[in-house]
Parts: sequence; C-alpha cells; structure tokens
Amino acid sequence: MYGIELIIIIVGTFGQAISGSGPGLELLGPLIFWRVFMGVGVGGDYPLSSVITSEFATVKWRGALMNSVFAMQGFGNFAAAMVSFICVVGFKGSLIKASTPAHCDTSCQVAADKMWRTIVAFGVLPALCALYFRLTIPETPRYTMDLSLDLERAKADTDAYLMRKHSAAEVSDEHVVVVAARQRAAGPKATWKKFWLHFKQWRYGKILLGTAGSWFFIDIAFWGLGLNNSSILRAIGYAGSTNVYHSLYNVAVGNLILSVAGNIPGYWVSVATIDTLGRKPIQMASFIILTILFCVIGFGYHHLSPHSLFALYVLCQFFSNFGANSTTFIVPGEVFPTRFRSTAHGISAGAGKVGAVIAQALLGLLPSKIGLNHVMEIFAAFMVCGVATTLLIPETKRRSLEELARTYHGDEEDDEGVMENVSRGKESAATQSDQPVI
Repeated sequence: MYGIELIIIIVGTFGQAISGSGPGLELLGPLIFWRVFMGVGVGGDYPLSSVITSEFATVKWRGALMNSVFAMQGFGNFAAAMVSFICVVGFKGSLIKASTPAHCDTSCQVAADKMWRTIVAFGVLPALCALYFRLTIPETPRYTMDLSLDLERAKADTDAYLMRKHSAAEVSDEHVVVVAARQRAAGPKATWKKFWLHFKQWRYGKILLGTAGSWFFIDIAFWGLGLNNSSILRAIGYAGSTNVYHSLYNVAVGNLILSVAGNIPGYWVSVATIDTLGRKPIQMASFIILTILFCVIGFGYHHLSPHSLFALYVLCQFFSNFGANSTTFIVPGEVFPTRFRSTAHGISAGAGKVGAVIAQALLGLLPSKIGLNHVMEIFAAFMVCGVATTLLIPETKRRSLEELARTYHGDEEDDEGVMENVSRGKESAATQSDQPVI
C-alpha cells in the first residue's frame, strides 16, 4: 500500500495541475474531484509512514526516527514557499501593472494561472523521487510475524534490512504449508467488528479518543493558520501593498520567514527532544503555550503592532510543530497493537483533517463577521480541549511496542492464545508436509 498510495497522490496532484474548464464544467469541479482523489492517497500516507517507521525502529530512538519522517514536512513547506516566491518574481512584469485583483488584465490572469499550476505540479517531483524506495521497501517484520505468522520471512527480511540488501530467501513448498497452517490455527485476521469490539471498551477506547481528539484540536489551529497564511498576513498588516505583485511578493516572503523561523526549527527541536522529554509532556506543554499565544493575539489584537502580531504568529507555528503537531503523528504509531495500529492511526489522522475543515470554515466565514481577533480566541478554547484529550493518552517514551500493547490493550492474554493455536498449527503443518517444523 505504501507505494500505491503515493501513486494516487502523484496522479491526483498532476490532475489538479492540468485541470481546466469547458462549456459544461467550471474549473472548480475538476479541482474538487482531483483533490478528493489525492486525499485518498494522503489518507494512507499518514498512518503508513508512521507505522512502518515505528515497526522498524529501535526502542531507544523510535520517537526521533518517527519525528524525522514527519519533520520533512517542514522542508516541504519551505520548498513550496520558495517555488511560490520564484513564480511571483518570475511573473513580475505581468503582475505589477494591476493595482488590485479586479484590475488584473489578460496577461496578469494568464500569469496567475501559470503560477498556481506550477506550484501545484512541483509537488509531483519529490514524490516521484520517493516512489522507487516505497515500492521496494520490505513489509515490516512485526506485521509479517504477528499477523501473517511468517516467522521465517520476518527473520529473512530483518536480516536483509540490517545488511542493506533485498531479501532473497527461497520460499519452499513446506514453508508455504507451515505458514498456511499457522494462519488457519490463529483464526481470521483483524476485522472491523473486532476493531469496534475492542475500542468500545473505555479502557481501550479512551486512548483512541485521546489520539484522535488531540489531532483534531491541533489541526484546527495548525491547518487553520497554515492554509490561510496569506489571509492572516494581510489581516495583521504584514502583507499590505499598493498592487498585486507587491502583495503576492510580501505573502511569499512572509511564508518563507514562517517556514524558516517557525516550522523547520519547531520540527527539529521536537526531533532532538522527543526521546528525552517524552511525548506527553511535549504535547501538553504545546497545547498550554498555544492557548496563551492565541489569547494574547486575540485579546491584544488591536493593541499590538503588525510586527508584534507577526512574531506571535511565528511562535504559534514553532510551538505547534515543537509539540502537538509532531506528537499526534507519533503516539498513534506506537500505542496501539499491531493488528489495529495502522487503522487506529488512520482514524486519528482523519479526525485531524476534520479539524482542518472546521478551521477553514471558521477562518473563511467568521473574520468578516466577528473579526480575526475573536477567531483566535476560539482557537484558544480548542487548545484547552487539546489539554483535556492529552490526559487520555499514555507516555510511550522508550517502551517497546509489545510492552505498550500488553499494558494498554491487554494483548498478553491474546498472544498466549494465539501462540497456543500457532503451536498446534505447527504440529498440523508437520503432519501435512512430513517435515520437522522448528
């Protein structure tokens, strides 16, 4: 799935870049279609990137490795901002003549059309670079061992991974028989019914509520701000100008500053401290600090200069990434048992995207009605809710995935039953194949 979902993202991104309108269809229709199509791939990318990393990583530095994967988003933000800046400067001659978007002539409109298509299409390039590695990465040993019950393949894949080469283990007929017998003895794999039966119990369900709820609340702030950088920069007076070119130029420069001063440092400070400070303390501190920052911006909005507001905005980006925006990606990849890990992570990530939609609605409709300052106060209230959901999650720092599964999901009893069945399956397989099974 790791390569398939990236192919979906690539096709969806390229489809957006070549979308157009016709006599029977406006541009918005194809854009929505391709955005939804790409969203299917993105929905798989979050849980798979987290889970594959967690199941390959060592216990001591698992958080840093998982966080490093997510922290690359900061460089992606920077690359997108840089492409935007280059496009604005490159089309200066067509843009500078228009005092407002309403006065944008034909050449200005063509330039704007080329700019957004270039910015969107550029996202395909790094994805293409990653595609080969995703298609050739082996299945995680924990999945192969715990769910496929192919212990020999798990060992071969692990050895090959540590030796930095592809697994070349031969698959004999006896091996196939043994694995099939183990799977029959262990019973059916995890199903949606088993998933809901497990998580409807409060002692297990509260952890999923904690991971999903925390991601929901942080994404209200993170994507509410991140997807509306240009609007917020203009609203706080940082991107004001006398014509279209200078307005877009100031927004592009503002996005670069936000990326360099807020996003990238926040991500990598989180990488450096996640395995020493712990996930839960970092997430809790992040929600508390963001609550304070949003209150300062909201209640002091009319008393602060544009530069002060911009500095506070940068701090919001920093403490989102050095905090809940990183930990909400990490904890769901660790705290759930192997059979439910990716699905529970996907649900948590999906809850975050619901939060992003709500944030878009708030920032799209409310600033003109109640003012941006009151929207920031609403964001502060959501951050307080994030503090509450953080209390529901356990600390996962430097604890093995198996220990976490036993402690918080009662997997010890389940494992004993499975291993008893697997043992019987070995005996059955030995009988069928007339070969000794170790």
